[in-house]
Amino acid sequence: MHTLSQSDTPIGQWLQTMLSRGVHRNVVIVALANKLARIAWAVLREGQPYERAYGIAVI
Repeated sequence: MHTLSQSDTPIGQWLQTMLSRGVHRNVVIVALANKLARIAWAVLREGQPYERAYGIAVI
């Protein structure tokens, strides 16, 4: 998580925001796992490639 939170991607910026607000690290980890699971599900459901720059499945 440390490396991802320092990246200049939408997910990295989201992590930086969560951590800067003082959200407990374990809560951030679970939220990140949830976000990644939802992205993976959307990619599998739609059969479309994942576009990393946007942090969402391209539909």
